[in-house]
Amino acid sequence: MTAVKTRKPATETSRVGFVSLGCPKALVDSERILTQLRAEGYLISGSYRDADLVVVNTCGFIDAAVDESLDAIGEALAENGRVIVTGCLGAKGSVVKDAHPRVLAVTGPHATEEVMSAVHSYLPKPHDPFVDLVPPQGIKLTPKHFAYLKIAEGCNHRCTFCIIPSMRGDLVSRPVGEVMQEAENLVKAGVKELLVISQDTSAYGVDVRYRTGFWGGRPLKTRMTELTRALGDLGVWVRLHYVYPYPHVDEIVPLMADGKVLPYLDVPFQHASPRILKLMKRPANAENNLERIQAWREICPDITIRSTFITGFPGETEAEFEELLQFLEDAQLDRVGCFAYSPVDGAAANALPDPIPQELREERRTRFMAAQEKISARRLQQKIGRTLAVLIDESDEKGAIGRSSADAPEIDGVVHIRNARGLNPGEFTQVRVTRSDAHDLYGEIAA
Repeated sequence: MTAVKTRKPATETSRVGFVSLGCPKALVDSERILTQLRAEGYLISGSYRDADLVVVNTCGFIDAAVDESLDAIGEALAENGRVIVTGCLGAKGSVVKDAHPRVLAVTGPHATEEVMSAVHSYLPKPHDPFVDLVPPQGIKLTPKHFAYLKIAEGCNHRCTFCIIPSMRGDLVSRPVGEVMQEAENLVKAGVKELLVISQDTSAYGVDVRYRTGFWGGRPLKTRMTELTRALGDLGVWVRLHYVYPYPHVDEIVPLMADGKVLPYLDVPFQHASPRILKLMKRPANAENNLERIQAWREICPDITIRSTFITGFPGETEAEFEELLQFLEDAQLDRVGCFAYSPVDGAAANALPDPIPQELREERRTRFMAAQEKISARRLQQKIGRTLAVLIDESDEKGAIGRSSADAPEIDGVVHIRNARGLNPGEFTQVRVTRSDAHDLYGEIAA
């Protein structure tokens, strides 16, 4: 089928198909576009065949993501023929148009207005735009009981392995009142867990010099500490992601110890060697990180620390990799992800000397994860016999699957629950842990 670049007459059932790829930040972009589409009266189609056109929100962070995005665009073109592309891949020059010249339009990330303009060009608004068809919390792609809350766009760092700033721009913090209003709407709609995300959550408000905004008739500073405290007043789980280990993060940990927000920090350390961290242009060093982790645990012993790392970065020696393994042993992190270094088109790290062969990059990643698996197994074993609050995600006649405060959806482990009949997704229950493995906990409803 060929793309017909003409306007289709508006109807009462104009339908837009949607494909969302990439990270949670891209997911929030998709939610905003879907919300605007519904606000203007478009229906959302669950199939290519029934859609009048298709929007594909792409990822372009690593080569595998680029390939996945290009394949998704190709599938949408083959099945429907009328495709608008948005997202990070759209910011990478002519990559999309070169691969798929038949697409109707291409935009970059966080470009709701541009996407809507393209939709209007090929599928005019089907109704009076003053008629509101959307609930206050907007359209969400996550289950009803949890939602991502994006507090900023872009990033001011220039990490050499990353091209996010070139695609998403410098840091732009959302007004604190707007963030809190969205959070309040989500909670009123039944959301039990808010997952706070941005490219650099710790930097929230830096670009506006932490100016004072307003929420609920009271002043509120545009700053991570004040925002986190306010979110904690909403009475739901609040989970912090992508937190750089700046000194002011220490102010958040007492809120965790007091039960205001979940005792969980997602901190992307990336490496432990001072030289490699310098080559990465990371804003921290391993020695201070170990001291800070120890201080956090002294304040909040139950804190869960998740992190991500890169093995095989250009120039990484065997000794520096061993240094990373030693950091892992010293830090005793709860949850860890690891990626073998992947050259990204446009990243400054591509020009660094002494690239590591792909086979060695993968071999180091395997060794790294084997070491972490033992640490994870030990830390989870310490929870046997404890009773934990668990948020249910799935339930059937065989049992239920949920998550504790230590488990973010889709990236961490889960809690498998026996004798869980009658529990529904979005409910909390108390679970006594009876056993564990390297990733998950197993238990039963506490008496």
